Parts: sequence; C-alpha cells; structure tokens
Amino acid sequence: MIQAIAAAVIWGLVLCLLPGVRRRNDHSIVVAAVTIASSLTLNIDSVYVCGDAILGRRNVLDLSSNMLMVVGIYFLSRAILRAADPSDLPATPDRSGLAVLGLVVAGLIVSFSFIDAPQSSTSFMADYGGQWTAAIYSAVQFVYMGVVVGVTGYTCFRFRGDMNRPYFRIAFTLIGVGCALAVVLVLAVIGMDIFHLLGDLDSMRALSVVYDGAVLGAMIFLCAGLALPPVARRVSRRSDAATESSLVDELTEIWEKTTGTRTELRLDSGVKIADQRDSARWRLHRMLVETQDALLVDPPLAKLLSNQEVQALARAEEYLAVRQRAGPHERKLEEIERRAPLRGRHSWRVSRNASGQTRSQAQPPA
Repeated sequence: MIQAIAAAVIWGLVLCLLPGVRRRNDHSIVVAAVTIASSLTLNIDSVYVCGDAILGRRNVLDLSSNMLMVVGIYFLSRAILRAADPSDLPATPDRSGLAVLGLVVAGLIVSFSFIDAPQSSTSFMADYGGQWTAAIYSAVQFVYMGVVVGVTGYTCFRFRGDMNRPYFRIAFTLIGVGCALAVVLVLAVIGMDIFHLLGDLDSMRALSVVYDGAVLGAMIFLCAGLALPPVARRVSRRSDAATESSLVDELTEIWEKTTGTRTELRLDSGVKIADQRDSARWRLHRMLVETQDALLVDPPLAKLLSNQEVQALARAEEYLAVRQRAGPHERKLEEIERRAPLRGRHSWRVSRNASGQTRSQAQPPA
C-alpha cells in the first residue's frame, strides 16, 4: 500500500512537470521523476507479480526496480544541485557522477547474481535478506542513495536563503526536509538488514514501521518541493500578464503624448516578438524607455503629464525593476530585447552619466 501511494505521489509530480518540458534546457528533473515513479510502480505487488512472471519468476524485476531508483536519485540530485548553485555545475557532462552511478549499477547486478532467490517474491529482502549477498545488494543501493540525498539536502538548506523568490525558498526547505527523511529511510534499511543477518526479527519489524513512515514522508516532501516552483511560475505568469496588460493600457496615452513628435525614438514599425508570452512585457518596456527618452530630449513635455500619469510611469518603472531583480530564475528584459531588431541601442536602465545621450542611445550596462 505504501508503495502504491508513493508511486501515485511521484506520478503526480510528473504531471506537474510535463507542461514546462519544452521550455526547459535541462530535463534532469523530469527524467528523475519518471524513473523514480517507474521504480516505485514496479514494486506494487500486483504489478511485480505480473511483471516478474513474464521475466521468468527470478526476481529480475526487483533488480530492475532498484537500478531505476539509483538512476532516478542521481538525476534528482543533479537537477536540485544545478538549481541551487548553477556556478558549481558546468554544462559539460558529469563524468565522475556517471562513473560512480555506473559502478553502483554494476555492483547491484553482481551482488544480485549471487543471491539464492529461487522463487518470485513481493517482499524480496524480507524473504532473502538473511543472506550476506542480499545484505550487500541492499547496502550498495542504499548507501549510495544516502550519500547522494544527504549532500543534496545539505545544499538545499545552505542555499535556500539565496533564492530571491519566496516560493523557491519554500521549495528548497521542503526538498531539504524530504532529503532528511530519505536519510532516515536509508538508516532504517541498513538497520533492518543488520538485524536480519543477526536473526533479530522483532527489531527488524520495529524498524520497518520507521521505514514505511520515512518512505511516505520523503516522497511527499520531495514532490511538494519539486512541484511548487513550476506551479508557482505558471500562476505568476498569469498574474504578471494581467498586470502588464493593464500597465500597457495606462501608458499608451502617455506614450502617444510624449513621443508623437519624436518618432525617431520609437521602435521600428513592423517588429514582431517571437515569444508571445513576452510581448506585453516587451511593449511595456519599450513604451517606458521611449517615453523617458522623449522627456530627456525635450524636458518641457513633462508639463503635459498629469500627476496620475507621472504615477503611472513610476508604477511601470518599479514593476520592471522588480522583475529585473527577480534573479536567475526569471528571464531578463535584455534577453527579450535581443530577439527583435531595434533602432539604435536600447537599455531600460537609465544611464544618467552618459552626457548628451538618450537612454536608448546609451550603452547598456555590462
């Protein structure tokens, strides 16, 4: 039952991640979610019995499930570490990490081949865990998982304060708690294996309660932490789109009033934005820059603006400034701007020390 609930939780995470697959450059988190969900699904009793029967009733499905789990844990850790501290993870393949993963998978295969398990079993370690080879088989998997999730959890708690957006801080806290529970899970498994080898079945059963709770808790916290950013981003995009559309409407009359006689400051006509999700923010950005350029070139134009219009300009500038400070998880307006050919060099940041230059003519900051 625990395996079925945990699998359902992870498949729910997969559904949360799928809408953003096309926009991601790194798909490690999706690969991790799918492989871990598949591993847990194979351990559901009804699925295991049917699948293992097809494979000859030699418990090969247990080996397959455990290999999927360590692969998923590797990609999960890599995705989280990259999100927490991108500078520490180069874009080149993680050869050392993959080499260790390869050794772990090889260790699982070799140790499994020496286990005397003549019959298919849905409780593999409970039935065959009294063998040293089975204990080694379990230890290879869970020691690797314990080290990986331990490092990942430490990194989450270390860098959560560096996240600009509150939902990233919450997400990293949830993931850190999930990793801590995963370490408890690993310790429980190692303890159960030791008690099994010693023949202390009562202590082994007592630890199994800890194991069940740790499995469910780890999966819930990890999935909540991993699902929060993509869901929050989708909600934020909808809110931002409504705000940007409203600000564009407020600035349209101001922009017409200030740039009507300064058309050389306007964007070339006919320019289109390839990504329609950015079009409202891009228009807001350009209208604000061009309006402020016109006021800089022809200061008397400011007399045409009412207090409400000045406040609207201030709101638009503050909105874009906040989005610009959003951090590495938010695309910058400079990136949006590069997609379209502009007249002159434009930057929405003011270059007030550029003598004799308008904002659109000044060099953008490095």
